[in-house]
Amino acid sequence: MKTFSVKFLPDDKTVQATAGKSVLEAAIVAGIPINSVCGGDGVCGKCRVIVKSGQVEAEPNVFLTRREIQRGMALACRTFIQGDLVIEVPLESRVGGVPQLASEDAVRFGRISERVGEGAVFARNPLCRKEYLELSAPCLDDNISDQERLYRELRQRRDLPIMQMGLAILQKLPDLLRKSDWKATALLGHRGGTTEVMDVEAGNTSQKQLGIALDVGTTTVVAHLVDLQSSETLATQAKYNSQISLGDDVISRIMYSSTDTRRKQLRDLIVNDINDLIAGLMMASKVRLHDVTYIVCAGNTTMVHLLLGLDPANIRRDPYVPCVSLPPAIRAVEIGIKINPRGLLLALPSVSSYVGGDVVADVLVTGMTDSPDLSLLIDMGTNGELVIGNAEWLVCCSASAGPAFEGGGITCGMRATRGAIEHLTLSAGGAIAEVSIVGGGKPLGICGSGLIDAIAELLRNGCIDRRGRFVETACGGKLREAESGEPEIVLFPGDQTALGKDIVLTEADINNFIHSKGAIYMAAECLMAHVDLSFNDLKHVYIAGGFGNYLNIERGVEIGLLPDIERQKFHFVGNGSVQGAKIVLLSRDALAYVQTRIADAMTYFELSSDHKYMNEYSSCLFLPHTNIEKFPSLRNKIGAGGGTPAAAPSAGPRRSATAGSARRK
Repeated sequence: MKTFSVKFLPDDKTVQATAGKSVLEAAIVAGIPINSVCGGDGVCGKCRVIVKSGQVEAEPNVFLTRREIQRGMALACRTFIQGDLVIEVPLESRVGGVPQLASEDAVRFGRISERVGEGAVFARNPLCRKEYLELSAPCLDDNISDQERLYRELRQRRDLPIMQMGLAILQKLPDLLRKSDWKATALLGHRGGTTEVMDVEAGNTSQKQLGIALDVGTTTVVAHLVDLQSSETLATQAKYNSQISLGDDVISRIMYSSTDTRRKQLRDLIVNDINDLIAGLMMASKVRLHDVTYIVCAGNTTMVHLLLGLDPANIRRDPYVPCVSLPPAIRAVEIGIKINPRGLLLALPSVSSYVGGDVVADVLVTGMTDSPDLSLLIDMGTNGELVIGNAEWLVCCSASAGPAFEGGGITCGMRATRGAIEHLTLSAGGAIAEVSIVGGGKPLGICGSGLIDAIAELLRNGCIDRRGRFVETACGGKLREAESGEPEIVLFPGDQTALGKDIVLTEADINNFIHSKGAIYMAAECLMAHVDLSFNDLKHVYIAGGFGNYLNIERGVEIGLLPDIERQKFHFVGNGSVQGAKIVLLSRDALAYVQTRIADAMTYFELSSDHKYMNEYSSCLFLPHTNIEKFPSLRNKIGAGGGTPAAAPSAGPRRSATAGSARRK
């Protein structure tokens, strides 16, 4: 089969690709981060590229206008290589607008809050530690084996009933001990109920003990380098999950991973991301890779499966059973992660197919399992996970909210990286009064927190009604008809943006967002009803995830995303996933607590089988709700456009990503 060269601009990277391969597939090989929300199925329209020269075969689509096609624009996933090509990847088609997160973005996505609850304080007892030993030399009266001599000394210091040592360590042990005059450092790793002697080093190397806390997110991957002796975080790195090029959410990635080859491709992408982050950590902190000996990662159930190369297919098939809920600690090198060759990787336990170790980590960080107070945890993302409970009990659920909170499915949406509008206020007529842009400069698009502000402000100023429909007389001339024929409002004209294109918000964008916020609110309401409680019974509402750090609570209430309760009850957790992983990395007691007091104690409630969720979801598809009595503080604040809607929209509820009956895991 013929092969052709494909050159990507402005990166100036060239790869070889066989005839008939898509431009998107070639971009993945070249390491070019192109947006592909749908995983290459041709239904999102986000992977736009410009064919500068060469022969291609492009399938027709509904996303490109005639003018765009005439200037060479095409969808990368639906454009197939027929000759040597030069392809330009415009900024708006790249993941997050830029190929790699900068240092300030790493801080943003890795930001954690101080422990927000009054939970248990765990003794420092890292999952991996070094013990410096000065062994007595053998003699006729004490002639036990070298291995037993090492074990004996370790047991005199610590309670280590079960120990093991690999063949590679045994093979080098006799020579090493004698050459070091019986002075050596043992590297000990926690593997379930067993303590493994992972390595033995000559002399005293006990001062060099490092681990990594890792958040393996669907959208971003965050790594913290931790000194296991001082508990200090030495460096932070973050980047976008490269699997985005094969699917924006877990369902599209599960569907993509239908063959061994594709699962390996997904695993290699995330492993390469992790190795890139580790390399960045080493450069930032000027330490040796050899001294990194343990990684604790937290991620949703699908992400952990893809990281470990496990088949996630049954996660989305009735009765929705994952391959594993409590993954064993493995040698990191087994999946290609580059730390100490003997180093271990442990993933935090999950609760169900759609409530994973990241949520377990969030719960740990809040301390809600050590308090008698009733608390609600909301982790907002493409999949929204919610947990309610206290020290006595925990119930959780998951709702498929869609990608709107991360800018997906929005005409000018983007993730919360440089150039994203993250906050804004509008004056009468929809004019921008104040704006905050991530990293400063001109805007590229609008992210989730900015979208919440925009919709709340449009509602407050009467520019949209409670159904999310534009009120023409209140839009001050900013309303127009898009090429598709639907109405849209111009937030920023092209001469004020980084791309020279208008940043707009369409009625379809607003409708997509209303469905997303409705899924979260309805899930919370159903969860409360399931345990026969109301929002007023809550003492605390914890909001987790990078998105939560930048959410305006008041506006979240105004649009019906959050319940209308006292605002002081809301607390931001930040990146609870990486923070929880760090707590576990530093304490074996915390690991035991996570397994027994959180993951094993959590009851999973199935939303898709709940009649209340299915029957009442449409009542949430208004701003803030069809029943304004649920939002008493807003009765007198709804703008001029906000009358009581006559009827619910025809759109029914989006099916929850999970299915099955409530059960204890």
